Formats: sequence, structure tokens, C-alpha cells
Amino acid sequence: MVEQSVKDIYDLIVDLGKRRGLFWSSYEIYGGLAGFYDFGPVGVLIKRNIMNYWISFFVRETDLVVEIETPIITPRAVLQASGHEDHFTDPVVECLSCGRIFRADHLIEEQTNVKAEGLSLDELYRVIVEKNVKCPECGGNLSKPSNALLLFRTEIGPYKGSIGYIRPEAAQGMFTSFKNILNVVRYRLPIGVAQVGKVCRNEISPRQGLIRLREFTIMEFEFFFDPTKAYDDVSSVIDENVLNEKLNILSWEDKERGLTEAKPYTVKELIETGLIKTPWLAYWMGKGNIFVKSLGIPDKDIRFEEKGPFERAHYSEQTFDQEVYTQRFGWIEVAGYSYRTNYDLERHSKFSNADLTYFRKYDKPIDKVVKKLIPNPSRIREVTGESFPQIMKLISEADGELLMQQLIEKNYVEIGGFKLTRDCFVIKEDVVKIYGEKIFPHVVEPSFGLERLFYVVIEKSLTIDENRIVLRIKPFLAPYQVAVFPLLTSGDEKATRMVEIARKIHKKLLKSGFWSFYDEEGSIGRRYARADEIGIPYCVTIDHQTLEDKTVTIRDRDTRSQIRVHINELYDKLMNLINYKNRFESYLDGGLNE
Repeated sequence: MVEQSVKDIYDLIVDLGKRRGLFWSSYEIYGGLAGFYDFGPVGVLIKRNIMNYWISFFVRETDLVVEIETPIITPRAVLQASGHEDHFTDPVVECLSCGRIFRADHLIEEQTNVKAEGLSLDELYRVIVEKNVKCPECGGNLSKPSNALLLFRTEIGPYKGSIGYIRPEAAQGMFTSFKNILNVVRYRLPIGVAQVGKVCRNEISPRQGLIRLREFTIMEFEFFFDPTKAYDDVSSVIDENVLNEKLNILSWEDKERGLTEAKPYTVKELIETGLIKTPWLAYWMGKGNIFVKSLGIPDKDIRFEEKGPFERAHYSEQTFDQEVYTQRFGWIEVAGYSYRTNYDLERHSKFSNADLTYFRKYDKPIDKVVKKLIPNPSRIREVTGESFPQIMKLISEADGELLMQQLIEKNYVEIGGFKLTRDCFVIKEDVVKIYGEKIFPHVVEPSFGLERLFYVVIEKSLTIDENRIVLRIKPFLAPYQVAVFPLLTSGDEKATRMVEIARKIHKKLLKSGFWSFYDEEGSIGRRYARADEIGIPYCVTIDHQTLEDKTVTIRDRDTRSQIRVHINELYDKLMNLINYKNRFESYLDGGLNE
């Protein structure tokens, strides 16, 4: 085995990506465009398999999550309400010599040992001066940092002033659809709403390949729940596997004390110690840990880093980044878990005047003294004159509790352009039975970056065996489950028969639901090598013996061992191998070797 450090693994991945159709820089013939990548025929398949597995793992295999789809173009009002127009920014600096723009905190971290995320603009500039941070392109001095908006702006339709943005996250469409979803699921909580799709962030200076993109695929869900019932609800669905799942946690408190090593906690311990602010956050972090490990990422290379008050997004009460250690980039975030509380629903309800609450039923009705605001028509007529009918209609349609609150706070109610003082109303007290109350549900958000997961899967799977690249990707993620090769492809009648049988097997595999790849170009050794490079776990070869007894060989990618099976048994054997019902070694009996 040759060590991967002989050549930088990222360079190997980039080279493999282009040669074998995984990925390459977009618009190459025009010089490329930073932060944008194309996925080739092989890369698309691997990427889609990761996505489909995520949907299966978090949506289809649970009764807790449903999936929807919303537009990527978002009206400005939505992102004003969500706070993104004010807060979705990054600190930037400009080179005073060459004029290039860079993200300030990333530049500092690249050139110094200072952790710059979350620092204020003044603090960033102080570090730049003290540590003599320079332009990485020309060595020039840098400007004072300023904030740059990361939203891609557009015009909706041909009308001036109809401003929109390309969504920076999929979440807002799920929040604005909350009431419709609640009706569809028959008004039950907890409920998760998942979405997979493209998002765009106008990154300042993306220079880390697939790790930092301006357009990427996000896989996330908003999990809505009643915070007063969180512990009971989690207890009713959590199983022992999740409860006992160990997570490597680097808490904010430990980071403040200068510690850099993560500590192991079970999900149960995270819930019981209160280190996590809601048990649902711990639950989904546990599920997420199981998910990422199942992609082939070793547990030792996964950790959850808690973000501090100045590192968290504006909507988050608590955030953990799930990170994977990579050889080229160190620790990189592949998923974020945020406790968004009721921030989003409350904001959208306020800005849109839509009722985005959930009715929490009490176990038993309670008696409550309720103050009701009764309009005084004669006084209101004196104040409003000819507008009296319209104002009375507005009062009847308004939320009585909000009107009462406004009257108490301001001594008047402003409605329809009129200020109606206390003498325009009569406050009446009634004792009523209350069967529940309206609440804004709280939200936990697990959010995964598909392209980053793609990269770490490739890096962790890539090995060099006897100077040959082998992508030891999990079979269920591989672009093809099996490759079919005729040993000979031309020259005589036997070769013709091998090709006919190989093509027939390939077509039958496709019809049986296998992802099969057929190749008859080059020597059998080169075809095996090409299959290894794109991660095909099993290769079926039709050879001379096939013509005699209808048996074929199945070659295992990782061991390069082979077994011989009858064609009639081929499909069952492959199905058992791909679905992990049998290990390849169990079929070996003094098996064949290359």
C-alpha cells in the first residue's frame, strides 16, 4: 500500500474527478468561475445516491418528517422578515494594491493562528494590523473590513421595484408553508418538513473547491415541536441505538477554556446533563452522527463543534456544526444543527399578518377571566365620520387580543388611519372556559451540504493500492453496483459469443433493477482499473469457461479476489452482496486471485 501523502490527496481527487467524470470547474472554456462546479456522469450518480440515501434515512424511514418543494426565487419581503437582508453578511477586505476582495476572517485564519470567526470589524482590523496580514495575491496592504451582503439579488418579472433574491437556504419556504403543512398532517406536532434543493450564497472569495461554493445543494429539514412537551415526545420515539450513540462534542465552554479536543457524550448524557438546550437537538445530532458514519466516515474523524454567541446565525439559540476531518482542509463543516426556537414563525407572522400559530390543547379546560374589547359605535362614528362602516368592518376582522394590547400600551388603537382612544371602546370581563392556547412552535434544524458530503466521501474512500487508485466507496453509494465485461471482444467466434452473453447479462441486470455498467474497450486489466477508480464494487467477467459451463466470475473491488458462479445464481449473489446480506469472503473457497 502506498501512502496517500506521496501526492496531495486533493490534487489526486481533482485529477480523478476530471478524468473519470466526477466533477470539474464550470465554464472552463471561458476560464472557469470561482465557486461553481459541474458534476460529470459519474459524479452525478454518486451525488444523487447520497441525496437519495439522506431522504430515505431522514424522511422515508421515519413517521416524523415529510418532504416538500418550494421555489428558489424568494420575494424580498420574506428575507426581510427572516432577518437575512440585515444579517446575512460576511466581513470583507480589499487589497489596496491590486483591488482584489477577500473574506477577512478566512484570510486571517489562513495566515495566522487566530480564530477569527465571530470577531467584530474593529477586532478583525486590529488582528490584520498586529499580525501583518497581507493580500495573498500580491502582498499588498488591506483595507479596513466592511460587511458584504451574501444574497444574490434579482428582479421578479419585468416590473421595476419587484425585488427578489435567490434563496440562501431552503428553510424560509418551509416556514411560510407551515400552516398548509399543519393542515395536511392533521394538525399534529412534532412534525419535520424536509427539502432538498439548490441554494446560492454570493461568497466573497471561494478558494476551496467543492468545500466553498456559490451555488450548492442543501438537504435540510425544519422540525417543529411544542417546547413544553419536548422531553415526553423525544422519549416516545427515541430508540436505544440513538440514545446510546456516542458523539464527539467540542463545547463552547471548553473552547473558551482553551481546549481543542472533543469529548465523547452519548445522546442520553447530552439530554440528561442539559448541555443541549432541547432534547430534540440532541436526538437529531445522534441520528446525524449515525448517518455520516454510514457513509464510510470513521467516528474518530467526526465531531460536533458548538458555536459561540457571536458565531451563531441571528436566528439561533444554540448551534452545533458537524465536522469531518479532511487531509487537505482540516476540519470542515458538513452539517449544521440549529435550535431556531420560535424566531422564524413569529417573525413571518408579524411581517405578513398571517396566523402561523399552533393550538396547544389543554388536558382539561380551565376557567379564565377574559377582557373583551367592545366597540362604542356612537363615539367611533364621531371620530371616523364617513369612514365609520369601513372602520367597524376592520375592527370586526382584527385580532381582539392585539387590539386590547395596543389599547393598554398606547391608550389608543390605530386602525384604518384613525386613532381610536379608550372612550371608543368598552372593556368587558367574562369568565370563559379555555381549552388551549395559541403558541408558535419551536424549531430544530438539521442542515446538510450535499457537495461537502460528496467530497468527504470521495476523500475517505480514495486509496492507492500498488500505484492504482481505488475508490472504496460504500456499494450503495457507488455510481454503478456492478460492471459487466467480456474477456475478449474481437478476433474470433468465441469473442463474439462472449460479447453477446455479456450484453445479455448487462441488459438483464438493468431490467432487474441493478445499476449496471458495460465496458468492452481495452484489456481486461485496464477495465478493472477504470471500474476501481470510480468505485464499482463488483465486476462480472464472461470468459472461456463461461462458454463451456455458463459460469462467470465476480470480482471484488476491495480485495481483488474472484469467485465463480453460475449465471442463474448471479443475480441473487449480487443482490446479497450489495445489500450486505453476505460478505464476499463467505463465498470464497480458495477463490481466484488476479
